[in-house]
Amino acid sequence: MTSPELLEAYKNIYKGRLLELGGREPLVVLQEAIKRELQDEFSHPRVRKGPLDKFYLATKRISDSPLSAEEKAMLIHCHVEVMSELI
Repeated sequence: MTSPELLEAYKNIYKGRLLELGGREPLVVLQEAIKRELQDEFSHPRVRKGPLDKFYLATKRISDSPLSAEEKAMLIHCHVEVMSELI
């Protein structure tokens, strides 16, 4: 699976998120989006959750999605990589 396909799979789960490439690699854009998601940057500061809570919610959302098993595994792998950088 290529990084543009993986980015598209992510966009299918998180509709409404603007993920502009802007000349950057799709994998870099995906990793940045996952990092913002795990740090809960899309929520108001008073209601933000911790990275572990967000990681659980993200992996649950991925596993409950209609994506293929390969897409799910690759997205969860990307989340694990980004989460390991945050801890």
